Amino acid sequence: MRIKKFVAGIALAALAGTTMAQTAVRFALDWRFEGPAAPYFVAIDSGYYKAEGLDVTIDPGTGSVEGINRVASGTYQFGFADINSLIKFRDNPQNAPIRAITMIYDTPAFSIVTLKSKGITKPKDLEGKILGAPAPDGAYAQWPIFVDANKIDASKVKIENVGFPVREPMLAQGKVDAITGFWFSSYMNLKANGIKDDDIVVLMMRDHGVDLYGNVIIVNPEFARTNPKAVAGFVRATIRGVQDTIRNPDTAINALMKRNPIANRDVELERLKLALARNFVSPDVQKNGFGGVDMKRLEKSIDQIGLTFKYTNKPKAADIFTAEFLPPRDQRNVR
Repeated sequence: MRIKKFVAGIALAALAGTTMAQTAVRFALDWRFEGPAAPYFVAIDSGYYKAEGLDVTIDPGTGSVEGINRVASGTYQFGFADINSLIKFRDNPQNAPIRAITMIYDTPAFSIVTLKSKGITKPKDLEGKILGAPAPDGAYAQWPIFVDANKIDASKVKIENVGFPVREPMLAQGKVDAITGFWFSSYMNLKANGIKDDDIVVLMMRDHGVDLYGNVIIVNPEFARTNPKAVAGFVRATIRGVQDTIRNPDTAINALMKRNPIANRDVELERLKLALARNFVSPDVQKNGFGGVDMKRLEKSIDQIGLTFKYTNKPKAADIFTAEFLPPRDQRNVR
């Protein structure tokens, strides 16, 4: 009996030591706790981060650029941000050499959203219309690329600078003819404003010549240098959370609802499923696994961003993304 107690005591001490050894890290999201954020909370609730020796705190954000500044400052070790904004950030050699370590939105959520009654079925139909676009909107930042790729006469499109809270209501009320935005958020917000599914028209920018990537997980470079195992563990645990979410979004949404109990479960579940179908899981992801990028495609996207941004120290794909923290290919399948 004494031997059993002694062994049990050693086991408890080892467990306590493991708990004490947990590395506390902060992860900054790009937006509120909504459906597409579910995978990270699944990873927490399933113990995936803890199994990697990580104590992860997740905070909401106010936009896909904010996370870059949070991570650059060192306040956050990890962030969820727009890779295209990161490319522009890295153009300045004085900025922190932040790199992306996991691709989340292989297809960016950038879109033009309109209503069937507006008669806009293709990009050129925007000529002669009013486009509502918040100035800091990530989708609106790609407007010049969209214009160039689709030979739109931009002088014939009136741009109305609108705030994020009134963007979808203005479209629903007919005050603008179309809006820019992350498609799944605008789609769900229009439904909340009484618009029926069949009346919503979405033009995904990737389907119309804007060959960019979307949001990624980024890491503070100093933290990555001094804690490579923790970074690899964070990536591995996050991918496991994504895989679980893809397999069973109806269960995964419960992890999100624990953090945002005032949200509408049905709304956030639908938002999550929309994002999974068109942003998380693309044909490239089904073929090559989740989390990586095609470096040639990334180089092309850097060139394409040159249509909207004048480079002074143009970064290369290797400056923007590293696969060194990704688990092996067979651990990143989504099928």
